[in-house]
Amino acid sequence: MESYKIVVIGGGPAGLAAATTASEQGASVLLIEREGRLGGILKQCIHDGFGVTRFKNKLSGPEYAEREIERFQKTSAQVSLLTFVTKVEEKEEGFILTLVSRNGLRQVVAQKLILATGCRERTAKQVAIQGTNPSGVLTAGAAQYYINILGKMPTKTCVILGSGDIGLIMARRITLEGGKVEGVYEVKPTPSGLTRNLVQCLNDFDIPLYLSHTVTRVFGHDRLEGVEVASVDEKMQPLNGTERYVPCDALILSVGLIPENEMAQSLSVPLNPKTKGPFADQTLMTLHPNIYSCGNALHVSDLADFVSETGETAGLNASLEVMTEPRQLVALSIDSNLGYIVPSHLDLKQDLKSVIFYVRSIRDFENVTLTMTVDGKEAFKKRFAHMKPPEMERFVADLSSFSDIHEINVRLEEKK
Repeated sequence: MESYKIVVIGGGPAGLAAATTASEQGASVLLIEREGRLGGILKQCIHDGFGVTRFKNKLSGPEYAEREIERFQKTSAQVSLLTFVTKVEEKEEGFILTLVSRNGLRQVVAQKLILATGCRERTAKQVAIQGTNPSGVLTAGAAQYYINILGKMPTKTCVILGSGDIGLIMARRITLEGGKVEGVYEVKPTPSGLTRNLVQCLNDFDIPLYLSHTVTRVFGHDRLEGVEVASVDEKMQPLNGTERYVPCDALILSVGLIPENEMAQSLSVPLNPKTKGPFADQTLMTLHPNIYSCGNALHVSDLADFVSETGETAGLNASLEVMTEPRQLVALSIDSNLGYIVPSHLDLKQDLKSVIFYVRSIRDFENVTLTMTVDGKEAFKKRFAHMKPPEMERFVADLSSFSDIHEINVRLEEKK
């Protein structure tokens, strides 16, 4: 049976960065990818805007992926494409993974696992739209795949539900290809996508955005013929009398992403209900020893640059010795103005000098201060002119001067 120090599951930007970094540190690494090419979703993201932080250059998704792949290929890490992990068992000798590929069935053993399984899009069934089940109802990622990879136009006139970034980008892409986007409908009173995408993808192309609106019904037998849209109240419930019929041949859904953590659940890795990814400490080890999580499987990130950064963090720390002693974990507490913070825990036995944190606010804020206290003493403070849920914030805190930590609190306060 093949044996590796680390097996990385998922060959997107997080998995590539994790496998590359771990291999550069001297660890034996196997990277497993279910598709035929590395790069994850980046392969179909032909728009630019990637790599500004990581590579100091504005790249397309394929260009960003190619840089990560080139770096990976210079290492001694092994890769297995078109391979599925069908079972993972934890035994005395390590994690036993059962793999299925074109070459058949095989098993490998790993001392550590890095889960870089990414995320998937919510579908029509998960947002409970009434009506028939015609063709023409598809996710924004599927529409992107049709146009950018297959060269097929999936719509002539469409409605987009949800103002997530992929939906906004596809509104522009469909318009550039000669299609018509009747409008983007967002159930929340504020947009879900990055400000730059709202400007560059909607405003620049005169595509209307309808906030506090949703799609309530679809019409059509074999092919979508139209949808019903309506305004919603403060509880996001449709308002009677506001319904409007919109003829279209496609409904494109951009209603959120869900981290793929079925494998983590099968290993009894505790998940954070706020991120839908595993609880993890600053090394990105989950609460299950020797299992790490990174990228969108850990928490959905806005930028591929930060996805790669978490992969590097996980790969670097997983390349160290196998953990035998119990950790000394302290959970971080956040106030009601914050949606989540990653990492969710700190291991006091690990380095506390330059801890990277990622946070999201629960709503839009102006002129706010983020403060971290350790046992009642201020450890970090930063002011933000704006904080919005679609735009994750990153900061680095030095907590090395604190000893025997019992409580860590993070709060977001508006200027009075």
